[in-house]
Amino acid sequence: MLQELRNAFHQNVFTNIIRTKPSASGEDYPNFSDISSPKSVYFARQIAGMIANNAPLIQGTLPGQTTGREFERAVSEFLEDCFQLLHSVRPGNWIFGSERISDFEQYEHLSYLSEIRQNDPVLATVLESGYIITPDIVISRTPLDDNVINQIEVVLGEGCEIAQLTPLRTQNNQRKLLHASISCKWTIRSDRSQNTRTEALNLIRNRKGHTPHIVAVTAEPLPTRLASLALGTGDLDCVYHFALYELKDAVQNSQDVDQLELLNTMIQGKRLRDISDLPFDLVI
Repeated sequence: MLQELRNAFHQNVFTNIIRTKPSASGEDYPNFSDISSPKSVYFARQIAGMIANNAPLIQGTLPGQTTGREFERAVSEFLEDCFQLLHSVRPGNWIFGSERISDFEQYEHLSYLSEIRQNDPVLATVLESGYIITPDIVISRTPLDDNVINQIEVVLGEGCEIAQLTPLRTQNNQRKLLHASISCKWTIRSDRSQNTRTEALNLIRNRKGHTPHIVAVTAEPLPTRLASLALGTGDLDCVYHFALYELKDAVQNSQDVDQLELLNTMIQGKRLRDISDLPFDLVI
């Protein structure tokens, strides 16, 4: 079933997002490649051909913001379908969307800091700005009523006066719990990778409570650019490629030893995985 969901995801991306752009030489190239890099164009063409069974690419252009939004939508729909498939592994009332982190229990204090900063010019020069971010995709869950917690056996008896601070109980907390923050990057440039890392560090440093999963999903075809986001630890859990198996085949077909070595380094170093790995990693 997961294979079918991955295929449907690729079909969605191919139909609604991937387009060809004309170059100065008159030769079209896929819109997730960089025309200034022949390797990027080659890898992207190979990937597009594999996920579409060599169907011709759709010509035309999409506005940059539309491309990004459609990619976010496709990733979100894929993950939502997978969470339903894995419900027995990770049950819960999971909510998918895009909201400010201050809307969630671990970060609600940021809304108070923002109000103070706006109303006090002196403190505004001291308090950091930009700490309230809105990730591309967030996965959250609602706190649980005691009757749900006691569904199989009585965990919390009537009148029980313990566990009064945990945010998982509705009697202690009414805000949703942030489970995962997912950054979607159709392609990667140096400034975009830096923005993703900054957002991740914001989530880590400003939380009260557990850290949510922090990941990035991309369609970037060039391993050297993937490395700018995937290599290193401490901010992102991992980077996920929308078609990693197809990318690896494309790099192998090119016989580019350096690009293949770098790609294998990221994979074997547990810094780069396929989109099909993501739902399993998110239910950990």
